[in-house]
Amino acid sequence: MTIRKHFTLPPDDLLRGRLYRRLWLSILLSSFGGQITMLAIPLTAAVLLHATPSQMGLLTAMEIAPFVLFSLPSGVWLDRVRKLPVYVAGELIIALAVLSVPAAWALDVLTVPFLYGVGFVIGTVYTTAGTAAQIVLTQVVPRSRLVEAHAKNALASSAAEVAGPGVAGALIRLVGAPVALIADAVMLLFSVAILRGLKIHEEPGAKVPVHFWIALKEGLSFVRSTPLLVAMALLVGIWQMCHHSAMVVQILFATRELGLNERQVGLCYVGLGVGTVMAGVFGNRISQRFGVGPCLLAGFAINGIGWLQLAIAPASDFGVFSFVLMLLCFGLGAVLIFINFLALRQAVTPEPLLGRMTSTMRWLILIPALPGALLGGYLGEHLGLRWSLAAGGVGALTLAFVGWRFTMLRGQRVLPEQASAA
Repeated sequence: MTIRKHFTLPPDDLLRGRLYRRLWLSILLSSFGGQITMLAIPLTAAVLLHATPSQMGLLTAMEIAPFVLFSLPSGVWLDRVRKLPVYVAGELIIALAVLSVPAAWALDVLTVPFLYGVGFVIGTVYTTAGTAAQIVLTQVVPRSRLVEAHAKNALASSAAEVAGPGVAGALIRLVGAPVALIADAVMLLFSVAILRGLKIHEEPGAKVPVHFWIALKEGLSFVRSTPLLVAMALLVGIWQMCHHSAMVVQILFATRELGLNERQVGLCYVGLGVGTVMAGVFGNRISQRFGVGPCLLAGFAINGIGWLQLAIAPASDFGVFSFVLMLLCFGLGAVLIFINFLALRQAVTPEPLLGRMTSTMRWLILIPALPGALLGGYLGEHLGLRWSLAAGGVGALTLAFVGWRFTMLRGQRVLPEQASAA
C-alpha cells in the first residue's frame, strides 16, 4: 500500500494525459534504439573499418550537413503541413537507414563512404522530422509547462541512456556493431506504431504566406528581431562547435588511448545516462530555483569542465574514470542547456511561426557544428586526440563566462510571454 502510494503520479502530472503519455513512451523506445546507433555506427567506423580521426570528423559532418542545407526550406514546408505524419515518417526512414548497415556488412560492401551516406540520410530526417517532433510537443502540452515537458522527455531519454549503453555494448560485442543496429530498427518500428495512434488537431498553413520566399523571410525576420533568440542562437551555436570538436574523438580516445573494447565503452556510457537522469529529474526544479537563463549557461560550464578534465587525464584506470565523468558532465550539462533552450524559444514564438522559427534556430546553431567536427578531426589527427577535447573544454568554459557577462540570459528567470515577442 505504501509502495503504491509512493509511486502514484500527482493529479496534475503531465503523464496523466493520454496524448503526452503515448508521446513520452515513443520517445523512450526510440531513445533505447538510439543508444545502439550512437555506439554502433562510430564503433563500426573506428574498429571494423579502421577510420582515421579525419574520417570520424567527416562522418559527423555528414550528419550535420543536412541541417545547414535543408533547415530553412523545411521550416516553411512544415508550417504548411501537419507535423505528426512527418514525425512518424521520419522514424520509419531512420529504421530503414540503420537496417542498410547490417545488410551492407552481410554483402561485404560496407565502407566508410557508405556510412557517410547513412549519416547524411539520418541527418536529413532529423532536419525535418526532428523539427516536427518539437512542434508536436507544443500541440500536446500547454506552453507554460514546456520546461517540465522537456525535462520529462529528457528523463525518458535518460532512462534509455542508463540501461541502453551497457546493453548496447554487450550486444555489439556479442553480434558485432553492424548487426546490433537491427535492434534499433525494431524499436523505431514500435515507436511508429505508438505515434500513429495519436489524435492531434491542428490547422497547418492557416496564417502562412502563400509565396515561399515571403514565408521564409518572415521566419528569418522574426528570429532576427527577437533579441532573446539571437543571443541563444549565437551561444548554443558556439557550444555546438565545442561539442562536436570534442565528440568526434571520444570513441577513438576510449578505444586507442584507454584501450577499451566495445563492451567496456558501452558500460562507460552509462555515465552519460546518469547525468541525463539527474538533469531530467531535477532540471525543472533547478530552472524554477535559479532561472531558465542561468540554468542554460550553467550547462555550458559543466560540459567544459568534463571535456577539459579528460584532456589532461592519464591513460590509466583514472583515465577511464575521467572518461565516465566526462560523459556524466555532458549528459547533465547538455540536458540543462536544451530543456531551457527549447522551452525559451517555443514560449516566445507565435504558433504560425513555430516551424520556421525552429528550423531557423536549428540552422543557425548547427552551422558552427560542421567546422567544429572538422576541426576536432584535424586536431586529433595532427596534434593528438587530447587537443580536440581541450579545445571543446576551453571553448565551453569561455562561452559560459561570456553568456553570463554580456547577454540577457543571466536575468531571464522565467519563460517569456508570447505576446511580448509578437
